[in-house]
Amino acid sequence: MEQINVTIAGPRGRMGKEAVQLVKDTEHFTLISVIDHKKDVDLDVPVYADIQTCFQDRVPHVLIDLTTPEVGYHHTKTALEYGVRPVVGTTGFSQEELQELKVLSESKSTGCIIAPNFAIGAVLMMKFSQMAAKYFDDVEIIELHHDQKLDAPSGTALKTAEMIREVRETKKQGHPNEKETHSGARGADVDGMHIHSIRLPGLIAHQQVMLGAEGQTLTIRHDSFNRGSFMSGVKVSVETVMKLDTLVYGLENILD
Repeated sequence: MEQINVTIAGPRGRMGKEAVQLVKDTEHFTLISVIDHKKDVDLDVPVYADIQTCFQDRVPHVLIDLTTPEVGYHHTKTALEYGVRPVVGTTGFSQEELQELKVLSESKSTGCIIAPNFAIGAVLMMKFSQMAAKYFDDVEIIELHHDQKLDAPSGTALKTAEMIREVRETKKQGHPNEKETHSGARGADVDGMHIHSIRLPGLIAHQQVMLGAEGQTLTIRHDSFNRGSFMSGVKVSVETVMKLDTLVYGLENILD
């Protein structure tokens, strides 16, 4: 299999450490550099504080970015400009940013994958929820994450809502005269669906989609108990992005 040279942005984080180990454990992946703003990462590859300096020294085939939305957007845009294929696990991009990156990706004929969730089970949870929403049009999404997560709702929850919206007509759920006695009690409103975000220490990444109809409910749930659960999706994304010439948003779009 063709050798793929990889740079990782965010190697000191918990997801970043898992990605470093994944690349080291995969025979046809080679870690050639990492990007970290403090530069005190103890790895046997060059460490850069700046992505442009990194790419000026040696251009990888793929950038794995596991940083923050603001940094991730800058890294993704810079990578595409250098002809590097980004695989991005950072959530929180706006629709405008995603569209801008898609245009840039296609203008450079350089693949890019942005995935709100790299866990295969989470992707199946989203797909199953979309299937169920054809028959249950009352939907509530509850997403639960660790208390250091920066964005709410999660990218996975928003992506789930987007997928459900494709098959569900807009509907205002609950009593027509419903009133929140405390602001935010009903969560975020997406086409009448409600998204609730929970942040607690001890959690990793969890989501359940509850669907209701007369006399019955259906609950679809996925749990990630450690960050190793995301690495199978990262591996598939690195291999797949080499074959793309456009931006793909969501792991479900590259899985058979």
